[in-house]
Amino acid sequence: MKKYKVIGIMSGTSLDGLDIALCEFEKKKSQWAFKIKSAATLEYTLERKKTFNDLMKSSGEELMHADFEFGKFIGKEVNQFIKKNKVKADFISSHGHTIFHQPQRGFTCQIGSGSAIHATTGLPVVSDLRSVDVALGGQGAPLVPIGDKLLFSEYEFCLNLGGISNISFDYKGKRIAFDISPVNIVLNALAQKTGKEYDKDGALARSGKISEGLLSSLNKLDYYGKKFPKSIGKEWVDENVFPLLDLFDLSVQDKLCTFCEHIAIQIQEVIKKSGVKKKSARLLVTGGGAFNQFLIERINHHSKNKVKVIVPDKNTVMFKEALIFAFLGVLRIRNENSALKSVTGSSRDNIGGALYGKLPG
Repeated sequence: MKKYKVIGIMSGTSLDGLDIALCEFEKKKSQWAFKIKSAATLEYTLERKKTFNDLMKSSGEELMHADFEFGKFIGKEVNQFIKKNKVKADFISSHGHTIFHQPQRGFTCQIGSGSAIHATTGLPVVSDLRSVDVALGGQGAPLVPIGDKLLFSEYEFCLNLGGISNISFDYKGKRIAFDISPVNIVLNALAQKTGKEYDKDGALARSGKISEGLLSSLNKLDYYGKKFPKSIGKEWVDENVFPLLDLFDLSVQDKLCTFCEHIAIQIQEVIKKSGVKKKSARLLVTGGGAFNQFLIERINHHSKNKVKVIVPDKNTVMFKEALIFAFLGVLRIRNENSALKSVTGSSRDNIGGALYGKLPG
């Protein structure tokens, strides 16, 4: 196959919803060309959000049932997406939804059974994209950098502001990437204390004040002193960040304002230590946090003209991760590496993903 039409599936830790994107890829000589042909985000019900959150404390039987049930749900939504948009796809590449991520203990768990998606849609499915890398001693994350390198090479830095922020860039001739800090997983939880699903445009944060005490405590968390490769799971946020926020008797607005400042400072610290000295260096910003105008302003403020912050078109902002997970499926069926040891710390570059069904051709 020279052209690939792939449906990429992504469900992030911020619980915004299920991203579905039909993407087209074509390799022209040594360069990849791509298009997001159509895309949609399906918001989760409060019941499903609660289920995801409760699964961390569920039984093994409940977890396995949720894996199957969510796979059937994804399959049905893909069928609706295909029917509504009158499109065709060669296969599906699904990230699923992360419940556990503990690479130091040798496991990562994304629910959304690939076999159930395949059975429901009749399309071939690539899923379970992280496990091989973890088995090889890697973090299993982030996986997006291979897509950054091959699809977005014109940018010196690629930053995703999702439930957790992650960044990728070239360092000493190798692509590296790692999680920087929590973002929407914290900001959304704080906003929900006021009855809002999220802090639209960062308006609540903008109305607050920075707490120097909380900011200092956040910036001193051990994770920020660790060297890459490194990654953040929801477990770490629950154990380290939320208890720290609870220690301070502050308004929600002040906590939001302070946490946005914390995010911006940690991003700037990474850029400062990156070794990239190009004066016109560009920072591509995608993910739901790119719509938080207050947060983007704080990132711009702390960049001090070291980088040009670029927020692209809405489709790229919203669906870049789904696009790249679709691309990881392409790499899987081409038997090309989809995880880089320079990024994850695994013993070797590797090809991740389990394949269900038979590919055409």
